[in-house]
Amino acid sequence: MSLKHPWRARALLSLALVAGLATSLCASLAARAGTLEALTSKDASSGLKAALSQSVDKAVHQLGTAGGFLNNPKVTIPLPKPFERVDSALRMLGRGGDADALKTSLNHAAEDAVSQAAPVLKKSLRSMTLQDAKGILTGGDDAATLYFRRSAGDELTATFKPIVARATAKVKLAGLYDQYAGKAAQFGLLDKNEANMNDYVTAKALDGLFVVMADEERAIRKDPLGQASALIKKVFSAH
Repeated sequence: MSLKHPWRARALLSLALVAGLATSLCASLAARAGTLEALTSKDASSGLKAALSQSVDKAVHQLGTAGGFLNNPKVTIPLPKPFERVDSALRMLGRGGDADALKTSLNHAAEDAVSQAAPVLKKSLRSMTLQDAKGILTGGDDAATLYFRRSAGDELTATFKPIVARATAKVKLAGLYDQYAGKAAQFGLLDKNEANMNDYVTAKALDGLFVVMADEERAIRKDPLGQASALIKKVFSAH
């Protein structure tokens, strides 16, 4: 048959190859799913928590030290936008150093605040449910970071605010900013989240923390085999 109808032989061969590839692909997908399913709930949860605990420690250590915010362009806290005009005026009067000192103080305040974030994040980690863990493992690159923002965001804000307030209270310009920005907000000339220096710095500190945590999370997902923990490798290589 192959000699009389070579085209038929080629067609049958092609069909066989396609069928073989399809079978192989299905087997691969099944094995991948099976690997994830084969993980015990305890393994999946423990591996995930170990990875996230590592991310928390790295992010807090990186940002919660002197220069953690100020020397990192990705998370450095700028002066609020409404302050830009004041900043220009101060520099024209030869008092630009006051604005620079304020920016430095705001970033140091964020560093002090973030240094206290680990207990709150670890508490959120301990209360993570199996359903949460599965959602994070099969979610996007920043699924864990979003989980922390939902579960610990309010408590982190409450933890950060008094620390930030103690720092900004020492800076005279911060008080003047609140006085005038508060009035501007009353007339709708300024967003509420920029009307108070403490609220502004607290929100920026929180954003910076989650930016770095998301970077750590993506690094683990991208290269699970590069992690020190065998359990982390097992869990993140399975999906």
